[in-house]
Amino acid sequence: MPESLDQALAALPLSFPGAGGAVAVVKDGQILARHAWGFADLERRIPFTPATMFLVCSITKQFTCATTLLTTNLDRAPDILESQLAVRLPRLARRPTATHLAHNQSGLRDYWALTALSGSPVEAPFTEAQARRLTDRAETTHFTPGTRYSYCNQNFRILGDLISERAGRPLAELMRSHVFDRAGMPTARLNPDTSQVPGFTRGYEGSQQAGFRPAENRITWTGDAGLSASLDDLIAWERHIDATRDNPESIHARLSAPVAFADGSPAGYGWGLARGTLLGRDILSHGGGLRGWRSFRAYAPAARLSVVVLFNHMADPRAAATRLVAAALGEDLPTPATGPQIPWAGRYLDPETGLAAHIEAQPNGHATLHFAGHPEPTTPAADGSHEAGPLRLRPAPGGLRMTRATDNIDTVLEPATGTPAPAPAPAPDGDGAGRYRNEELGADITIADAGGTLYAACAGELGEGAMVPLVPYAADTWLMPCPRALDFSAPGDWTLTFRRSESRVTGLQLGCWLARGIEYTRA
Repeated sequence: MPESLDQALAALPLSFPGAGGAVAVVKDGQILARHAWGFADLERRIPFTPATMFLVCSITKQFTCATTLLTTNLDRAPDILESQLAVRLPRLARRPTATHLAHNQSGLRDYWALTALSGSPVEAPFTEAQARRLTDRAETTHFTPGTRYSYCNQNFRILGDLISERAGRPLAELMRSHVFDRAGMPTARLNPDTSQVPGFTRGYEGSQQAGFRPAENRITWTGDAGLSASLDDLIAWERHIDATRDNPESIHARLSAPVAFADGSPAGYGWGLARGTLLGRDILSHGGGLRGWRSFRAYAPAARLSVVVLFNHMADPRAAATRLVAAALGEDLPTPATGPQIPWAGRYLDPETGLAAHIEAQPNGHATLHFAGHPEPTTPAADGSHEAGPLRLRPAPGGLRMTRATDNIDTVLEPATGTPAPAPAPAPDGDGAGRYRNEELGADITIADAGGTLYAACAGELGEGAMVPLVPYAADTWLMPCPRALDFSAPGDWTLTFRRSESRVTGLQLGCWLARGIEYTRA
């Protein structure tokens, strides 16, 4: 093992404090590092080991896609699941294809976000039947399928259901026989009930200062995020990838084949894998996260290097993986570029998605974009723009041009005008309070003016949500914070824009990155 990698491993528990963790580095098919520390269960004092079972969450998606390709040849016969999909999505006016599902190009609004609008309390159970009902209600998509990217969990639940129905066998059996047995992953298994994990591993939330407490998860996941696996299972997957790297018919070669949007633009996601870069190298990767669980795995084909990070707490696994990759390659972490203070920080609205885009100036000329549900730090480029991988921001006539190559979005953000946050602002013209209805979701939003401050609450088939104070953003535009959905902050803040007719409020549009452009009519 390189000395730099040994040092990086020793530093991880202090740099990313939490209950426990496990990491691996595989180079040229050989294990350079296989290391675990801490506890799988702090209360029961069960150590975290390379054999400890772990909720890998959304890393599941590539295994669902692998099983789909091996049971249907969807990449060679793209129409093979379409008749089943038509039955599964009966109300959609513009229906995605099964391939759109696998590439997160379906345009379906993520049911993880829609649970908040349907009134689900935090930490409430979310059953397979509830997931099915939310999906079956869909009549519209938030973009034309195939034209944009949007992360959507039920894309992969639906895929798993379709191939299970077609084969007449449970998805768990199909994954076992077609993927796990081939790759030598003996303990990997579907674990839909996230309230418990084989071996009693627990996820934790909190901090070193406030203490760590067990995280409650009661969501039923399947092909979207239902996989439990150990570090040793994932090491076997990485070694299988390397061993079959020269075979164009290997499952990973098919998963990593180039993917495009309908207009021919290259897509940054396909078959359950993100196509991106890490330390200047092309990688195929995916992360996973539920409350108390964070994971990340990546493979750099040119370097024949894989890294896996598993945390049963809420630290950043990609940041840890970056350190391990640098150490394994004997490189220093890059020093971020610096530049002059940006003059265009502030509040914007995106006319395409209807979402708020807030840009914060940071020291040394850096900036942070708040738009897609999580902060996106950007660094200055030589031409005066700001970049973060496929994201680019640069001044343009009428606003700020935002190019998101991964999402196939090229838009001009418009300055948000009107009452600035956080100054107090009354309800729009005093008539915004009331109840608003979306029939597609069967859901309501109640806006209340409580002493000059606006509050909102959602209600629907999953219950009645709590009142949330709204944050004034621009004229007729407010933010509805949603820091915790079923178990984690999936939706991010919702952008709420009141609609008017002859100056009277008649409706509103609500949206977040995972569920955009939802129209409500005043009841």
